[in-house]
Amino acid sequence: MESRSADPGTVRPGGRTARVRAAVLQAAGDALAEGGLSGLDLADVARRADVGRTTVYRRWGTPAALVADLLADMAEQSLPRARTGTLPGDLRANARLVQRTLADPRQGPLFKAVIAAATCNDEAASALRLFYATRVTEWEPCVREAVERGELPEGTDTREVVRAVSAPLYYRLLTTGEVLDEAAADRAAAVAVAAARAGAFVTAETPAKQ
Repeated sequence: MESRSADPGTVRPGGRTARVRAAVLQAAGDALAEGGLSGLDLADVARRADVGRTTVYRRWGTPAALVADLLADMAEQSLPRARTGTLPGDLRANARLVQRTLADPRQGPLFKAVIAAATCNDEAASALRLFYATRVTEWEPCVREAVERGELPEGTDTREVVRAVSAPLYYRLLTTGEVLDEAAADRAAAVAVAAARAGAFVTAETPAKQ
C-alpha cells in the first residue's frame, strides 16, 4: 500500500466541494492515525476540517463510509510505478515505496486503522480490496514485461508476484513492533523475484505452439 499525501495548504482542483472533501479526508486520516478506528468520530472530523457537521453527516453518514472514501482518495493519489528496466529493480522500488509508507509516523498507524476497519465492516473491506487492486494493477506491468523479456516463465501469475512483494511487509507491520527498514523491503523483493524465477507463481500451462 503506497500513497502520497497532499502538501499542507494545497488545494486540489474542483471548487468548494473538492476542497471540503480534501479537508475532511485529511482530518479523517489524522484522526485514524492518532486514535485508530475507535477514535474516528464524524463530529470530531468536522471540527478538525473546519466544516459543518451537517455537511459531514450528510455526505458520509458513518465512519465506515468515511474510511471507504479515504481509501478511494489514497488510491487516486498513490505514486505511479517505477520503471527501472529490470524485474529486480522494479520490485525493489515497489517494496521500498511500501516500506516508506508503512514506516511513516502518520501513514503506518493510518493503514493499521483502515485494515482494522475492514475486518469488521463490509463497506470498508470492499474499499480496501479496491485500493489494493488499484495498486496491483499499477505495478503488474513490470512483471508482465519481465515475462515478455524471458526473465520469468510463461504462465506466471503476474498480479500474485506483486502481492508477494508487499505481503511480508504488511505481516511485519501487523504482527511485530519492529520498524520496517530498507533491508526488509529489499529482502521481500529479492524473495519474490527468486520465487517467480523458480516458477512458484506459474498457474497456467504454456500454450502449445502450432
